[in-house]
Amino acid sequence: MAYCRQEGKDRIIFVTKEDHETPSNAELVADDPNDPYEEHGLILPNGDINWNCPCLGGMASGPCGEQFKSAFSCFHYSKEDIKGSDCVDQFRAMQECMQKYPDLYPQDDEEEEEEKKPAERDADASASEATATKEKGSS
Repeated sequence: MAYCRQEGKDRIIFVTKEDHETPSNAELVADDPNDPYEEHGLILPNGDINWNCPCLGGMASGPCGEQFKSAFSCFHYSKEDIKGSDCVDQFRAMQECMQKYPDLYPQDDEEEEEEKKPAERDADASASEATATKEKGSS
């Protein structure tokens, strides 16, 4: 006979061999991509950017949040051969904004580069690559 036991926050369910022999009648419910309480990664199931992802480290909500969102969105949806090469202006605007807040967005030093969150490193690398590409093209 199956039974349950509660131990602190855990619920332990004991089942018999007979319980395992019968097919499960559990129904799986598809995830709702619009559920605000559901945890998702950086990209939502519908392909949109999840601005609430903790992986962004608050970049989307800081004083340069709008510039970050603009640059990151441009990069995410970029169809160029060199992804993000069409986003130089957005990354430049983000960089100019960040320079106004040196306490929140320290300038690149080797030590600080290692401390950055992955999303910040990716955004910086994309901006640098896109700028270099655009400058080569205009030479």
